[in-house]
Amino acid sequence: MKIFTKAVVYSRMIKLSHTIFALPFALAAVVLVHRISPLDVRTVFWILMAMVGARSAAMGFNRLVDACIDAKNPRTASREIPAGAISRSEAGAFIISSSLLFILSAAMLSSLCLWLSFPVLAVMFAYSYTKRFTWLNHVILGFAIGMAPMAVWVAATGRLSANIAVLSLALITYIAGFDILYACQDAEFDRKEGLYSIPSRFGIAPAMHIATLLHVISVASLFSLYWLFSLSLAYPFFISIIAVLFFIEHRLVNPHDLSKIDMAFFHVNSIISVLVFFAILSGEVLRGIV
Repeated sequence: MKIFTKAVVYSRMIKLSHTIFALPFALAAVVLVHRISPLDVRTVFWILMAMVGARSAAMGFNRLVDACIDAKNPRTASREIPAGAISRSEAGAFIISSSLLFILSAAMLSSLCLWLSFPVLAVMFAYSYTKRFTWLNHVILGFAIGMAPMAVWVAATGRLSANIAVLSLALITYIAGFDILYACQDAEFDRKEGLYSIPSRFGIAPAMHIATLLHVISVASLFSLYWLFSLSLAYPFFISIIAVLFFIEHRLVNPHDLSKIDMAFFHVNSIISVLVFFAILSGEVLRGIV
């Protein structure tokens, strides 16, 4: 029972539930790459393990690096490290274990993936320091997570593809956009602490306009996949629903009322990411039929 309780605490530290934001995009890449390079169960398994390891290591590192900052912020003071639920040494051990899982998984995929795992980890770890010197940290976070579809493609084919980069662009702008919205909650705190974010630099209203622009780019990128991969007509139908959900998300949050950010962040975004996967899956499976 104690082990289970500790596992729950670790899962809360790395926000395991947030995996649903990026994982469907990676699985969508699996569906698309299967057309040209069929994947077996073993490959898909190690791709999933690599994602789990990379994300766990990156989130754990972020929580460890930001522990002192989180302790000062009333919104984040209850997080596991500032609250003492997880010690710094325990967090460090978790980060090392997760990193090793990622590197092992990459090695099981190919030697190329093994060598690429080190710069990938470096990029994900580096993000945690960016709020200390640039308000572009939201885009850097988007890039760090947005590598997932490209990583899947490289794991399966050994090369990059301009087409799959468009799916990564959709993920990058999707993540960056809602990270900007989420950061609106800490705009005043960030200013006081000398931290960088788009809301603290430009104000909440302009930040929301920037987030809207990023999400427009995300939707446009998703729509373009219809032509790039010759998907079925079911695909644009799902993407149209996603466009409506983005609209709802931005209607839920406004500069004068941030109380619904959690609803937009957790509920609407979860639906959007899952729909992306089903859009790609239906677009591929029904190709030539609908």
